[in-house]
Amino acid sequence: MSSNGGLSRRRVPGGSSSTTTDDDPSPAGTGSSSPRTHSPRNSTISPAASGGAKHAGSAFEGGSKIAYDPRDLEREGEELRKGGGKAPKLTIMEEVLLLGLKDKQGYLSFWNDNISYALRGCILIELALRRRIALVRDPHRRRQPLSERLVEVIDERTTGETILDEALRMMKGQQEVEKIGVGSWVDLLSGETWNVMKIGFQLKQVRERLAKGLVDKGILRTEKRNFLLFDMATHPISDPRTKAQLITRVTSVLTSNTAAVPDSALIQEEGVQSKALRSVCLVCAGYAASVLDNAFGRLGYEEREAAFQRCDEVLAEFSCWPFGSASAAPAAPGPASDVRRRREVSRIGMGSSGGGMASGRESVLGLVQAAKAEMQSLEEDLSFELVAGVLEVMSKLDSLL
Repeated sequence: MSSNGGLSRRRVPGGSSSTTTDDDPSPAGTGSSSPRTHSPRNSTISPAASGGAKHAGSAFEGGSKIAYDPRDLEREGEELRKGGGKAPKLTIMEEVLLLGLKDKQGYLSFWNDNISYALRGCILIELALRRRIALVRDPHRRRQPLSERLVEVIDERTTGETILDEALRMMKGQQEVEKIGVGSWVDLLSGETWNVMKIGFQLKQVRERLAKGLVDKGILRTEKRNFLLFDMATHPISDPRTKAQLITRVTSVLTSNTAAVPDSALIQEEGVQSKALRSVCLVCAGYAASVLDNAFGRLGYEEREAAFQRCDEVLAEFSCWPFGSASAAPAAPGPASDVRRRREVSRIGMGSSGGGMASGRESVLGLVQAAKAEMQSLEEDLSFELVAGVLEVMSKLDSLL
């Protein structure tokens, strides 16, 4: 049947009427067959033996079962319970980077100075939305500005994203020595500090690492491009549908005229946590990182100006705590209010009517209500309050850089 040096095929019990196996040949020179004593491994009969030939020793039908750790299922259930849903395929940092990348060239604008700082803020937002960090529960914290309130790690489990896990480890180690505020963490992760002892908190090569993560997820691809004096790795788009969906989300948030948040403004994945607030953070972070121009390519001039005006309003309502409280207070003087004033003057100069202002205001309030509905507690959600603190830092980004 088979040579001594060849491979022997294992026969499944019940798959053949013969009881002779290659592993137990009959003695040569004998004409009669004698009863054989089978080895223990050959005498084990599968429960499915009477049903015909089945796959043996595999994970296919009728074969061995796949082993798993029940604790993995418990962790997944705990993750869904604590975070209010599962994590999306793309993080907010990756979405902002994807908005800023040129589709065919595969690199960011060389003149964009804001994106590096904004991406560090997105790291804190993503950790807060995943319920890994939050503000310190202190009744006296309201005396301090949002950006100066202290941050603490509430769940040190890994997220599966290398940059998030690296930042989480640093924050966990630092809080045992001293707890730091929201704005200070964004500065430290960006390397914006004069303290030599804390320069090690800077996250290096964030853009390149995020791009490689998108390559692993099949959204980008890696190419080498020559720039006269040197070669540089670029990452053109390989999955244009993902970026098209991202642009649709952004434009839906900023051009909707209804109080209800449209489905096109939310992540289409099922069971994702904090869908409305994630879309708001994407719009605000993209605005702070100066990458929204790429998303407004299909809009006319007046529509672009109206979208930027809406983005100013969204950022103003979500960079305060509780969300939506900025409309009750007069606008504070500063770079953000100057930009809003210039855009309003430009809108009036173009002859645009004010009929869309009321509908735009309803849309912003609809976003506020949708984000509040995602809070774990209507009175207090320290993770969402941390998100508001990061957005306040982003609203002052032009004055910081």
